[in-house]
Amino acid sequence: MVRKAAKADVKAASTRKPNMREAILAAAEELFSTYGFNAVSVRDIAQAAGANPGSVTYHFKTKDGLLLEIYRRHCGPMNRRRSELLAAARRVRDLQDRLEAIVRAYVLPAFTSGSDLAGGGTRFTRLRAIMSAEGNEVVRKIIAQTFDDTSHAFIDAIHESLPHIPRTDIVWRSHFLLGALYYSLVTPERVSRLSRGSADGADAGHAIEQLVRATAASLQAAPLDQATPARRKALATAKGER
Repeated sequence: MVRKAAKADVKAASTRKPNMREAILAAAEELFSTYGFNAVSVRDIAQAAGANPGSVTYHFKTKDGLLLEIYRRHCGPMNRRRSELLAAARRVRDLQDRLEAIVRAYVLPAFTSGSDLAGGGTRFTRLRAIMSAEGNEVVRKIIAQTFDDTSHAFIDAIHESLPHIPRTDIVWRSHFLLGALYYSLVTPERVSRLSRGSADGADAGHAIEQLVRATAASLQAAPLDQATPARRKALATAKGER
C-alpha cells in the first residue's frame, strides 16, 4: 500500500508540475557544479527543485542517471557540432590551416552556447571540471561514454596531419588543451586582471583564437624523445660531471 501510494503521489506531482523534470535537472546541475557529485544527495536535489525525492527517482531512477542525462543534454549537440566542423577541417589542404581548423573545431562549440546548453556555458564547464577532478568511478564512466569517441577522432585527425609526432605526445598535448579550455571558460576575469585591462577575458572570439594558436604551436613542438641541442648539451655536461 505504501509503495503504491508513493508512486501515485509522484505521478500526481508530475501531472501538476509538467516542468518538474526540467526543474530537477537545473537544480542538480547547479548543485553538482558547486559542490561536486559525491557531496550532493537526492534529497538535496529534490529540496532545491521544490520536489520530493520520489520525483527524482521517478524521472531519473538514480543520481547516476540524473548526471548522465545532464551530460547527454549538453554534450550530444556539442559533439555533433564538433564532428561536423572536424569533417570540414580535414578537407583543408594547407597543413598549418588544417591543424588550426581541427583545433578550432574542438574549441568553438564549447564557447558558442549562450544558453548554457549544447555543451557550452560557464556552469556546465565548471561541472565538467569538478567531475573530472573527483575521481568517482561512475563519473569516469559517464565522461568516457560521452567524450571518448569524439576525442579519439580529433587525436587521429591531428596525428594524420602530424605523422612524425608520436600519438602519445598528441594525447598529452590534447589533454593540456582541455585544461586550458576549462580555465578560459570558468575564469575569464583572470585574463583581464593579469593583463591590467588591456585584454578582455570575456571576449570569446579572442579567447578561441588564442587557444587555437597556442595549441597548434604546442602540437607541432618536437617530440619529447627528440632532445633539443640545448638539452643534449645539458645532458652531456651532466654526464661529464659524474
